[in-house]
Formats: sequence, C-alpha cells, structure tokens
Amino acid sequence: MERPSVDDYFGDWKAREALAQEMLPIMGKLENERGVQMFLYGRTLNNRSVANIMMSHRRVREVARNELSEFESSQVLKSLAKLDLSPAQIDLGKLTVKYMEALEEDAKVDLDKLLANELSHLVGVDYKPIDKPTDIILYGFGRIGRLVTRLLIEQTGNGKLMRLRAIVVRKGGDGDLEKRVNLLRTDSVHGTFSGTVRVEAENNRIIANGNVIEIIYAESPDSIDYTQYGINDALVIDNTGIWRDEESLGQHLKSKGVSKVMLTAPGKGNLKNIVMGINHDTIEPEDRIISAASCTTNAIAPVLKLIHDKYGIVHGHVETIHAYTNDQNLIDNFHKADRRGRSAPLNMVLTETGAAKAVSKAVPELEGKLTGNAVRVPVANVSVAILNLTLLTGSSSDEINEYLREIAVHSPLQNQIGYTESPDAVSTDFIGSREACTVDATATKVNGKNMILYLWYDNEFGYSAQVVRMVNMMAGVNFLSYPEEDSMAH
Repeated sequence: MERPSVDDYFGDWKAREALAQEMLPIMGKLENERGVQMFLYGRTLNNRSVANIMMSHRRVREVARNELSEFESSQVLKSLAKLDLSPAQIDLGKLTVKYMEALEEDAKVDLDKLLANELSHLVGVDYKPIDKPTDIILYGFGRIGRLVTRLLIEQTGNGKLMRLRAIVVRKGGDGDLEKRVNLLRTDSVHGTFSGTVRVEAENNRIIANGNVIEIIYAESPDSIDYTQYGINDALVIDNTGIWRDEESLGQHLKSKGVSKVMLTAPGKGNLKNIVMGINHDTIEPEDRIISAASCTTNAIAPVLKLIHDKYGIVHGHVETIHAYTNDQNLIDNFHKADRRGRSAPLNMVLTETGAAKAVSKAVPELEGKLTGNAVRVPVANVSVAILNLTLLTGSSSDEINEYLREIAVHSPLQNQIGYTESPDAVSTDFIGSREACTVDATATKVNGKNMILYLWYDNEFGYSAQVVRMVNMMAGVNFLSYPEEDSMAH
C-alpha cells in the first residue's frame, strides 16, 4: 500500500477545516431563527470554535468507532437547514451516521428525502420548548456560580428559553463589581470567558454577550424584591452552600419574584437530591426546593446504577482522589475540620466524603452497600473516583468496558458518562469536560466478581453542566429531539 504524502494529510485537514467553518453560520442561523440546537453524540456544536467542532468529530471516531467526518456531517447540516424545523435538539452526528449507513446499502440514496423522513416529527410542527422564558437568579458567585454563569450565557440562544437576570452577593468593599467581573472574564483553570463582559457601574449591572445581569447586594435571601428589576417567577440557584435544608432554603421563597430554589450542594433532611440522568424523573411540578447533590455524587451515581442494574452490587468502597477546594488552607492554619488545616498545595489530605452514602438518595437500592473516603491532593481541578465493588454476577474487563462504552455513545446517559481508552490520560485532559464522569477503560480491573473502575470528573465544570441540565428541567424546558430517545435537555 502506498504511503500517503504530507500533502495528502495537510490537504485533508484544510478541507475538513473549511467545512467546519462553513457549518458555523448555518448552525448559528438555525439556533437564532428557529431555536434548533446541534449536537455531536451529545456534545454541543453551537457556540463552538472550528477546532472544537473538529475535535468533537475525532472523539466520535475514536469512541463510537465509525468514520464520521466533516465531509459527511456538513452535507447533512446543509440539507436539514432546508427543512421547516421546529425548535429542537438534533444530534447531527447520529443523523449523519444514519445517512452513511444508508449510503452503504444504496449509493444513490436521496439525502433530502432521508432527512425529511427521519426528522418528520420535527418538521412543520407548532411547538414551543417552554411557554415563556424563565428568569434565573444566582445567589452567590464563587467557583460554581461563575461557571454556571458561563454555561447559562452560552445557552441563552435566541433568548426564548432561560435568561440569567441577576446575581446576588454580599458587598466586598471598594471595587467589588469590577473585581467580580474580572473573575468571570478570566479563570486560572478554565481560561477566558467566551465573549465580552461590560460593566455598567452606575446601574450596578453587567452586560455579558448582550445579557443584562443585575448585581444585587444583600445580606440575607429573604429581603429582596426582585420584581423591581422586572424579575418574576424566577428560579434561584443557591451556590453559597450556607443553607442546606428545606426550611433554611425556604427563605428565598419569601423574596418577591421567586418561585423555585435549587441548591448546588448535598441537601440535608428530606430535601430531594437529584442527579440528572438518574432520578431526575422524581422531580414533581409542585417541588419548589431541590438539591443538585455534590460533584462526586453526580460523578459516581450514574455508573453505580448501571453496574448494579446489570451485575448487582453486593457491597463496595468509593475512594475519591479530589482536587483541593476553597474550604482548605493555602498554608497551615487553624481549621475546624480534621486535617484540612494543613496546606492544600503541599499535602495529600485524607478526609471524609458523604458521596458514597448520598448515592442512596439517587439510587435507593444501594442503601447501606457503600462506604467512602476522600484524599484531597495538590491539583486545582479534576478528580478521580475509584469504585472498588463486589458484584453479584461475575464479568470481565472487556465486557464491562464495552457495556459502559455503548451507554456513553448510544443512550440518553451520554451526557453523564464519557469514555476514554487513552493509555496516557491524566487529570488535566478532563478540564472542561461536560460529562459528569469519564470511564478510564484502560484502568478497569475485573477478577470474577471483584471489580475496580476509575472515573475521571471535572469537579467544577462537569458538575456545573449537570446543574444547568437540571435548571432546564426545573424551568420546564422540553425540546423535541433527534433521536427521540435523547430527549433529556443537554
């Protein structure tokens, strides 16, 4: 076989790059004019760079094990743009693969007819994903608050779904507003904000990518009249972690303009702890306060449920190797918790995690079957959970890896579970990952009924993506979709 030349590879790259560039305005027009959002095997294509789009195609080729490329997906995108589509979420990758499979059977297949048939439930339909746009309020503006802000602004689209309307903080002194905006603009871990942020100091608000966001200074959650800012029936996302039970979080509902509250931390008492993809269907219309659980619970619950459903879990231990967090000390100093007073950047700090027990709130059948611990390590972001499980039914590494790969690629849980077979994967590779976790297949160990799984997760960004998915659900956003089984909001 003749070896491809340097020009062959370069020419192929430039051709695919040009096609990705052509795709951007088409997707922008579909979203802005029709409310149609594009995905590639679960990963968003809207508001992505050319490089991101090309990387997403490469990821599909590696994990889904097909030959999907921009040559095919760009054709499909151009063709579907001709259709009278209603607001929907369309997985361009899976639609393109459908076309590629049809071509194998008939080289003369009519693409326009195929798409009209596959997307018939989305064409000419008078449908709205939500009755009216939902106002969102962020109470607190720390690590999670700022990342959720980025995601909410990214998903504003044509402004007909959700809008971040206000951020509530305590006054931090002179220059407070500018300092907070600078923390949004630039992040030491996640890089620069994608867009522009302008400060209107005289009006105490910021404008981020055209979104007008009020900055409200308050000392308590029950003393604010949001209606004076034109905010009504709002969903408050409390990311302070100060109030954790239903009674204390209920203070938000005393403020005018608030209808629902979400906590971005494990809830206490009878508060529902929701992990998107696992028990989100337990949210009832009358639920006014819920918890999005913790980053670790979101990372481990989906895989634990899948393993338990197929093989049965007799018992197990969860060990999380976790990035240090803001509640630790930079240098040795007093801390009310054991060990956490020691310098976070210099030590591995053995501590507790409630995630193993908290899993049972999302997966009740695992009640009493799991123990857990955590080691905080000197990295700023990305953690790994090690699941050491005893199964009811024996298996093998290959079988379990293939089972999880199929779920990661071909199920509604594609947003919760990622998959990698890279033998050189390390923690920084997963910064910015939007999945709740990523299975490290090369590290899987199975000996009969004994199994060890390694799950990487961006404990900041991946968790924030889960929070925003739940915001969509609480706000009542419900898209039509292709494939129809992928109907859960991304």
